[in-house]
Amino acid sequence: VQLVESGGGKVQAGGSLRLSCAASGRIVSINDAGWYRQAPGKERELVARISSSGSTNYADSVKGRFTISGDNAENMVYLQMNSLKPEDTAVYYCYEVIRNEVGYVASYWGQGTQVTVSS
Repeated sequence: VQLVESGGGKVQAGGSLRLSCAASGRIVSINDAGWYRQAPGKERELVARISSSGSTNYADSVKGRFTISGDNAENMVYLQMNSLKPEDTAVYYCYEVIRNEVGYVASYWGQGTQVTVSS
């Protein structure tokens, strides 16, 4: 299984970006998925997650500004980021908990995509 992220970049404060995470390989189902971020000198933190049932959770710092969604048919996970702030600057990583055809379940991570928000 491979996860490939896209959509990062540089934007001014108040702007928007949409991150995408494409999964490929031996995938029967995605049990859980989400986005983490890591800023320089800080620990990696959970930004948002979405379960297989569609329930979502967000970090307090992004509630009301970010929206996570998924497309199970296409094995895609998205993170719509609006009203971006300089403190959102970080490398964003997607993860997915995937079950393959023999029932094996494992977590997979993308390579990370840089988001830079200027003031």
